[in-house]
Amino acid sequence: MKKILSLVIVLALVLSLGLTGCSPKEEPAGEAPAAGETPKEKITLKMSVTTADTSSWVQGAKKFAELVDEKSNGNIEVKVFPNEQLSGGSQSKGIEMLMSGAIDFSYHSNIIYSIMDEKFGVISLPWLIPDTETADKLLSGSGGEAINKLLFEKNVVGLGFGENGFRQLTNSKKPIETPEDLSGLKIRIPGIKMYISLYKALGTDPISMNFSEVFTALQQGTIDGQENPTDVISSSKINEVQDYMTVWNYSYDAIILGVNKDKFESFDAETQAIITEAATEACAFQRDLNRELTSKQTQEFIDGGMNVNVLTPEQIAPFKAKAQSVYDEYEPIMGKDLIDAFK
Repeated sequence: MKKILSLVIVLALVLSLGLTGCSPKEEPAGEAPAAGETPKEKITLKMSVTTADTSSWVQGAKKFAELVDEKSNGNIEVKVFPNEQLSGGSQSKGIEMLMSGAIDFSYHSNIIYSIMDEKFGVISLPWLIPDTETADKLLSGSGGEAINKLLFEKNVVGLGFGENGFRQLTNSKKPIETPEDLSGLKIRIPGIKMYISLYKALGTDPISMNFSEVFTALQQGTIDGQENPTDVISSSKINEVQDYMTVWNYSYDAIILGVNKDKFESFDAETQAIITEAATEACAFQRDLNRELTSKQTQEFIDGGMNVNVLTPEQIAPFKAKAQSVYDEYEPIMGKDLIDAFK
């Protein structure tokens, strides 16, 4: 009798354990996916930016990342890398990495794109674009469409235009008020042939070097000056190693928020829409921020002891006359139709 009772108890335990092992697993806490819906995997993407953390470029890039995160409900993360960290300090290599897909997004100047194709330099032809209102109108219209076509040919989808702004001249020698004042000065320029032609026409000794090397070269006196928009001068602390700034708005500099074409086309329509909308909003934010900073930063330069002279239209006229040779040289290269799209 005892043996039968023991067998009954053992059998009951086995059945109990078997039922427990076969019971369905509990769902983790949280909202379950809707019926028939597959949960999206989180996507992590990389964005390269040329300038330092404090620049309006990086703040615009971070705004883009924030908007993408918000619009995708956290499913898409954009990691922002300032100072060309991903390309070893080389802006042109940064664009090459974007084109190849080693980088997903980037903020790069149209001037650096012109190293790949001189047509991108059309935006920055000397004294072509007179003010920011005109720049916005052109880049949201025929000019922007022309640039986006060029980008597409380079395996890049143009998502929007931010702003580096009008480029100003700094140097450690003297105020610049006439073309003669530029004679013989060693001025660092980006590696764009059009600027080499321009600065030679203006009488300087143009020097091309990576932006990451500029501060040290100015500090050591290897070069006398450089040219950049106000925000880059400020965020890179160039004003600390230069005594003079000439405000002459000689060249407008757009920054392009680009995405690798193959990567963009791999996304579904919803993801593409999220990225496009976020880019439009982020570029508008960055442009507004850049414009707010310009006058503030110029005053900070003056307060810090920098000599800042603003050229009048009459003073600019002889510089523009010397720049005409650049148009004569580059109209056959860029094409009259492309230049006319920015008039």
